[in-house]
Amino acid sequence: MKKYRCLFNFALAAALALPALAQAQGYIARLLNKPVPGGVAVVPLGVHDGAPRVTYQDKPVMVLRDSDGQWIAVAGIDLKTAQGRQSLRMEAPGGVRKLDFNVKSKAYKAQHIKLKNKEHVNPDPEQVRRFEREYKEQMAAYSSFRNAGPSNVALDKPVDGRLSSPFGLRRFFNGEERNAHSGLDFAVPAGTPVKAPADGVVTIVADYFFNGKTVFIDHGQGLVTMYCHLSEFLVRKGQEVKRGQVIAKVGATGRATGPHLHWNVSLNNTRVDPAIFINAFQP
Repeated sequence: MKKYRCLFNFALAAALALPALAQAQGYIARLLNKPVPGGVAVVPLGVHDGAPRVTYQDKPVMVLRDSDGQWIAVAGIDLKTAQGRQSLRMEAPGGVRKLDFNVKSKAYKAQHIKLKNKEHVNPDPEQVRRFEREYKEQMAAYSSFRNAGPSNVALDKPVDGRLSSPFGLRRFFNGEERNAHSGLDFAVPAGTPVKAPADGVVTIVADYFFNGKTVFIDHGQGLVTMYCHLSEFLVRKGQEVKRGQVIAKVGATGRATGPHLHWNVSLNNTRVDPAIFINAFQP
C-alpha cells in the first residue's frame, strides 16, 4: 500500500508541475509557436554567448533571445508543407547541429469570389508580362534579410476592424481555382488609415495589376509585411517608419470586390498566417 501511495504522490506532483513547465517557455515562444502549414515554428537553440546562425531549407531564419534568456529560431512554414518532421540547421561555436520540429495538420476552407473584371481572372498576354515583372519585384522584397531588427514580433493590427477573409483559404475566382489566400483581410471603409505594426524600412511603393496600390515594409531578419488594395500612399520607398506610423489609406484597387485591407506577413521568404502575430490564430 505504501508503494502505491508513493507512486500516486509522484504522479500528482508531476501533474501539478505541468502548468509550471508550460510557463517555462519564453514569451515569444508562447505567442508565435504555431507549427502548422502556413504557421510558425519556434525552436529553442539553447544558451550561447551570441546569436547562432540558423537556416531552414537553405534560407536564413530569424534568431532572437526570448524572455527566458534562451536563443530561439522563429521559422515560417510554407502552406504546402506536409504534416511531419522538419529540420533546421544551426551553426554555433560548438559546431553544426540539426534541430527537428514537428509540423501538425491544419485544414483550410474554400472561398468563392465573383469578379466583374474578367481580366483579373484570365489576364491577356501583356497583362501576364506585367504581372511577371511585378512578381519578381515582390519576391526580391520578400527574400530580403537584414541582420538588424525586428523592433517587435507581437505586431499591432495595421487597422482596427473586423477580420474577414482569413489566411489559407482555397480561392475560386468566377469558379476557377487560384492560389490560396496568402494574407489576412480586414473589412474596413475606404480611407481608413493603415499603420505600421513595427519599425521598419519601406521597400516597395507601387501600383500592381492584382494587388493594386501596394506597400512593403522590411522589419529585419526576414520579417516582411505587405499591404495592398490601398487608395493612397503616405510613405516613399527607402523611408524608415516607426511602429504606429500611418503609411497609407485603405482602398479597393487591383483585384478587389470592395474596400478592405489585405495584409501579408512573411518570414524567411515564406507567407505565414498574420493572425499568429496579433494573437488571433484559430487552430
